[in-house]
Order: sequence, then C-alpha cells, then structure tokens
Amino acid sequence: MDSAALKEKATELRIDVVKSIAQAGSGHPGGSLSCVDILCALYFGGVMDYDATNPDDPSRDRFVLAKGHAAPALYATLAHAGFFPRTELMTLRQWGSRLQGHPDCNLVPGVEVSTGSLGQGLSICAGLACGLRLSHNPAHVFTVLGDGECEEGQVWEAAMFAVHERLGNLIAVVDANGLQIDGPVDDVVQTGDLGDKFAAFGWDVTSVDGHDIDALIKLLTSIKAAKGDMPHMVIAHTVKGKGVSFMENQVGWHGKAPNQEQLAVALADLEKEEVARG
Repeated sequence: MDSAALKEKATELRIDVVKSIAQAGSGHPGGSLSCVDILCALYFGGVMDYDATNPDDPSRDRFVLAKGHAAPALYATLAHAGFFPRTELMTLRQWGSRLQGHPDCNLVPGVEVSTGSLGQGLSICAGLACGLRLSHNPAHVFTVLGDGECEEGQVWEAAMFAVHERLGNLIAVVDANGLQIDGPVDDVVQTGDLGDKFAAFGWDVTSVDGHDIDALIKLLTSIKAAKGDMPHMVIAHTVKGKGVSFMENQVGWHGKAPNQEQLAVALADLEKEEVARG
C-alpha cells in the first residue's frame, strides 16, 4: 500500500474499533485507538510476513498483543487482513462470539497467544523467539506492550532473558500513550525514560512517532533486516484515543464504550479526517 492508502486503512480500522465497542456496550477504546497505526504498519506496510489463508504457516512472523485489552484494534486488523470476515467484528464481546474481550488463540485465526494478564506478553515473546532460533527458523516475533504495562516486574525479567539469550529476532514496541486505567502513567508508578531503561538492560532502542505510519514502516523494516543479536525495542509515542476528539488524552476512555450520540461524534471525527486527506 502507498502512504495515502495506509492512512485510509488506519482510519477504517479506527471506525471498526469504535463501532464494535459501541455495539458491544463495553471494551477499551483509548488504548485500541492509540496502537492502530502500529498494527497498520506491521500488517499492511510489508513489515510482517504472514498468510491469512494459512495462519499456521511455520515461516510466518509471529505477533503478540501483550496489551490484550486492545483486542478491538487487533481484531479489526486481522479482519481487514483477511483472517476472518469483517462483518464478524460487530459480534465483539457478545454471547457465543469468538471475539472475546481479550484475544483467544484457541478461537481466532491469526491470534498467536491468549493475552490480557499484563506483564506476561514479553516473556511469551522471548520464549517464542528463543524457540524459533533453536529450530533454525528465521521468522521474527513482534509484540506491542503498553507503557503502563511496563510497571510489571515480569517485563524486566523478560528484558534480561532476551538479552542473555541474544534474541535479535525479537522486536517489541511500547505504545507509549502516557495513560493507564488509574491515570497518567507517571502518577501511578513513575517509569522514567523507558528507552534508557531498556538500553541499560542491553536492548537496541529507537523512538518514533507512533502515528507516523511511514516512519514506523521504515524503522521496523530496517530493524527486521538487521542481522544483529540484540533484541529491539521501539518506543512509539502515541495519543490515547487517537482520532476521536473527546477521547484523545482522556483517561476516562480507557475502558468505556461510547453511547450512540458519542458514537456519531466519533464517526464524524474519523470521517472528517478521511475527507481531509481526500
């Protein structure tokens, strides 16, 4: 996809995110909207190797959504990528739906690991990356963590393990939107400079505008092409609730569904953005 098509795709994903959460009456819009551009770059920007018609292809790159509550963004991405019908998105969190509030690898094609217990995702990815290396499989493992999630001690155990095992096939992205369920990240537990922390653990660290899809693609593609043995961390600076005026940078939209009036405003915001690019 070219740059314009990628931006249009990101808007379509955001529209499906807010529609599905509104239809469900529950969900996590803020952190889903903030990571859409990252997922768009990975799945539609030529960064990741995958085959939606063969989700278990051994040569595929693996993706794990460590911040599993952002499942609506992952589901929208997978549907647009062809893993399952887009119409199914409107069954989010409904009785009998396979699109649960957190992704379930036993139900949804394209979901590598069931996630939602924050702090565990990076450990799982380190294990996946180690297994791929031991089996001489050249595939890469990608993951998206939340910045609030990085308050979990298990993240740092995984960070040490990944460096010790020289997992150059592991590429992690922190969706650094500055907010978590209880408020600003630095007010809950001050994390300091996450990039400096991961670098001190031995990771290769880069920062990027998490809403600049072209920059994300360029960076992630170059990281993937590198032949080193250091795990890679990308600090992606984002806006929680990105694209919806009344949700942006508002902690209250971490885990709340819009009502029909709010949905209309959200869709108008996103459609206005699409027309402006026109």
